Amino acid sequence: MSFEKDDKVVLHDQHSEFDGETGTVTQVIESMFGEPTYTISFDEGQEVGIAEDQLEAVEEDEE
Repeated sequence: MSFEKDDKVVLHDQHSEFDGETGTVTQVIESMFGEPTYTISFDEGQEVGIAEDQLEAVEEDEE
């Protein structure tokens, strides 16, 4: 599943201080290999260069 700007997502990255937190996609960048990477904004900061497989979509009724 690909994500678009302003989508709500949960980050799954055990090395991130935002692991398990919900954030908003603020930027989508396509790598030179054709894979998208994402910038996710959280209340306390942001994570850059997040791979699609580290993200989980938040359903509208979960917000």
